[in-house]
Amino acid sequence: MSSYQQEQIDALQMVLEHLQSLSEEDQRALADLIAEYLVFRQNVDKFLSANLSDVCTLKCYKNRLSACCSKEGIITFFADVVINALVSSEEEMRLLARVLGETNKGFKCIYLGADGCLWHLKPIVCEMFICDDAQEHIFKSTPEARQKWEEFKQLKKHFSWPDRPVLFDALEAFFMKAGYTSPLMYLHNSPGLLRVKQLAKFDNESMQP
Repeated sequence: MSSYQQEQIDALQMVLEHLQSLSEEDQRALADLIAEYLVFRQNVDKFLSANLSDVCTLKCYKNRLSACCSKEGIITFFADVVINALVSSEEEMRLLARVLGETNKGFKCIYLGADGCLWHLKPIVCEMFICDDAQEHIFKSTPEARQKWEEFKQLKKHFSWPDRPVLFDALEAFFMKAGYTSPLMYLHNSPGLLRVKQLAKFDNESMQP
């Protein structure tokens, strides 16, 4: 098992452990906390399906050319793991745990199965990645699509860029308060993101469930 896989499975296990220990009230509070983000992700998914599905499937996935899915070490935030666990079935979680425990002998991301990503709700970095060729293909001929995509990129920051109280930071803090820690908690570990929070000078406690 690679160090990347170990970090991933450790994060997954601690998330599942803590979620299973929560009361129904706390679970409802978490569901309410992520509700707006899930709407955002649904809208992004609809946009990508309508504008890029055919292009990406042909140019990257089938031909093994993807600059993202061909790498094992995709970036996953701790909040990605939490949110995916909240919206996934037990069977989906078992599948992720199983593949993380296997040796990745392929050319691709360990989370990439025969029918695409094994996550119920894929990491935000993966969701928001559009390669230069795909952008050229779609955005050059459809300026309104480019404008809409720029709007989505700005909305993403409202959940993940800690210059204000944001969901990703609050979810990390929620688990840290219970005694958990993970290298994937970038909003509490990354020097760059910590600097963003320091400059913003806000109290994130107000957003926690």
